[in-house]
Amino acid sequence: MAAQNSVLTQIARPYASALFDLASSENQLASVETSLSDVSRLIGESADFSRFLRSPVISGDDKAVALDALLAKATTNPLVANFLKLIARNGRLFALDTIIVGFRELAAKARGEVTAEVTSAAPLTGEQANALAETLKAKIGKTVTLNQFVDPSLIGGLQVKVGSQMIDSSLKTKLAAMKIAMKEVG
Repeated sequence: MAAQNSVLTQIARPYASALFDLASSENQLASVETSLSDVSRLIGESADFSRFLRSPVISGDDKAVALDALLAKATTNPLVANFLKLIARNGRLFALDTIIVGFRELAAKARGEVTAEVTSAAPLTGEQANALAETLKAKIGKTVTLNQFVDPSLIGGLQVKVGSQMIDSSLKTKLAAMKIAMKEVG
């Protein structure tokens, strides 16, 4: 899995960087980031859309045509719409999530913010996310942007990664530690 993530990151980084540079030069960073958040939310909410993006059976040109039809009905930033069609034609839609994460990291860095990856067993409410961001801001001293992921196998609790620092308060990890401790005692 780690090797796959690094390959995705290598594919995604140049796309995220190019979109960031273009959005910056056009003074559209906030608008592009908002549109990408909408796309990211759609991917998370629609299993069909997510499968469509990752399907190796559907050609890049067919995906671009389908995206064109979808984007014609949506109010999406034109830079994002053109960008989505470009990565569809290049056969890189499977890396869209990673591209969006990369773009958000570049935008946060430009604003002087730090990005934290938060994995929870269930989606965090807006109130919980805000409380976590405020707690991290108090600890780190910088504004923190959260990239949220859901992993039901955690059972409960959170895994928070800021830079190279990892805080793991998940029940899965605590149960594993208890299991190891019980084996050593017995």
